[in-house]
Amino acid sequence: MSSDHERREILIATIADLLDGIRHVAVGASSPIPAAGAMLMRARNDGKPPVRISILGSQAHNFFTNGGIELFDCAAQGRVDAFFLGGGQIDGEGNINLVGTGDYPKTDVRWPGSFGSAYLYHLVPRVILFREEHSRRVFVPRVDFVSARAITPEVPRRGGPYALLTNMALFDFDREAGGFALRSVHPPFTPADIRENTGFDYAEPDVVRETPRPDAATLALLRGRVFDELAETYPAFARIMKQAA
Repeated sequence: MSSDHERREILIATIADLLDGIRHVAVGASSPIPAAGAMLMRARNDGKPPVRISILGSQAHNFFTNGGIELFDCAAQGRVDAFFLGGGQIDGEGNINLVGTGDYPKTDVRWPGSFGSAYLYHLVPRVILFREEHSRRVFVPRVDFVSARAITPEVPRRGGPYALLTNMALFDFDREAGGFALRSVHPPFTPADIRENTGFDYAEPDVVRETPRPDAATLALLRGRVFDELAETYPAFARIMKQAA
C-alpha cells in the first residue's frame, strides 16, 4: 500500500476518534475522508445508542430532503453535534477563508464562497477543521478574508473549532488561549516538519506523540463495511482505497 493511502487511513481513523460520543454528525459535499471517518465511528458503535450521519449529496446516508436548508435548521435547533469545515486559508486563531486571496473584492484567486460556514461554525459544538494540504499557503498568520470567525469572546457561542486535522498532524483548539496546540504528528513526519510548513504559531508540548495507526480490527471495518457504504456517495474514492488495501 502507498504511503498516501496509509496516511488517509490514519486520517479516517483519527476522525472516528474525534467523533467519539457524537449522536449526529453532518458532512458537507465533496468530503470522502470525513464521511468515511463518520461511517467508521458509526460502525464501531454497533450495539450502542444509534449514530445518525447526514452526508449532503447522499441518498442512503442523509435524512434531509431539502439539502442545506434543513441542515441549517437542524443546527439552529441544537440537533447537529459535529460538522467539518475547511478553507483555502486558515489562521492561528481558527478563522477560515473560503472567498479568495488578496484584498477583497479585488481578489487574486477566487474560491467558491462562504456558503453557511459562518452560521454553522458558531452553532455546532464540535467543528473539526480539515485540510489534507498542510502548507504555509494554507496555514497563514492571518486570513485575507474572514469567511467564518472562530471565536468572538464578547458573544457566547456553543460552537467554534474543536480540532484541526491535516495530512501531517492533529491540533487541538485551546478556547481560552484562542489558538491551536499540537497534539500529534502523523508518521513519517516530525514536529520540525510541522513547524516548517505552518505559517502561524501554536503551542507544542515537550514531547509530541505520533498519531496512532489504525489497529487490525479498525482496518478490517474500514476496508470492508465502511468503504462498501462509502461507495454509494464516493464510488471512485472507495474503489481506489479498497484496491490499495
